[in-house]
Amino acid sequence: MRDTVLRRVVVVTAVHGPSAAFLPQAHASLCAQELPPGWEWHWVIQEDGRGGAVRPYVPDDPRVTFRQGRPGGPGVARTLALAHTEGAYAKILDADDQLTPGALARDLAVLEGHPSVGWTTSRVLDLLPDGSTAAFPGDPDDGPIEPGALLGPWRANGWLAPVHPATLCVRRDLLLALGGWMALPASEDTGLLLALNAVSRGWFSARVGLLYRKWDGQATGQAAHVDPAERAARMAVVEARARALGSFGWTYPPVTAPG
Repeated sequence: MRDTVLRRVVVVTAVHGPSAAFLPQAHASLCAQELPPGWEWHWVIQEDGRGGAVRPYVPDDPRVTFRQGRPGGPGVARTLALAHTEGAYAKILDADDQLTPGALARDLAVLEGHPSVGWTTSRVLDLLPDGSTAAFPGDPDDGPIEPGALLGPWRANGWLAPVHPATLCVRRDLLLALGGWMALPASEDTGLLLALNAVSRGWFSARVGLLYRKWDGQATGQAAHVDPAERAARMAVVEARARALGSFGWTYPPVTAPG
């Protein structure tokens, strides 16, 4: 039984009322995934609040767990969701996004095949309201991302990371060791990405792994998200955390002292 639990990818989703209607499409993208023999996925949907708007959209599927909690933002909801998970890896899937076919299998292939890699990311396409897609410029090469490689480009590019945090798949023990997502009203996923990069190698897949929905109700499109004072404060804390982690010499996997 324990081996079965470990051979599981836990998909973590934070959701609130406005984005709940997209859950069936996210579920369909999960159902289309083909995993290696012996592997399974378990989807944990954590509502950021205790209202009645989300539950009607939760799929009737034994692989899906739905929980509610006090509102605290997406980072709090995702971290709470970890209480209901067991498995080797945690995959992020925002409620309004969709995985592309093969995304989970590619994540698994990297993490199972490269023990020194703590996390993976992938190429993203914007999913526009008319159903068309648009690519991001400047993706890195397919392959490993060395520790500390993201912080400089993130700062130089107006606090935009070279890889998208919404595509993260991470070793669950490493995620827990870093405390989950940052306690910020937004940019909590970027904070996690840069913290992971401060202590471990990552990986970028040049194949598209996520359709990132652009729509009027998304949190990143609201005025509060781009308030200059708050944004500067968020980014200052994100950077300070990454630099502090990088300065301590703690790494994943841990370096074993000579016996």
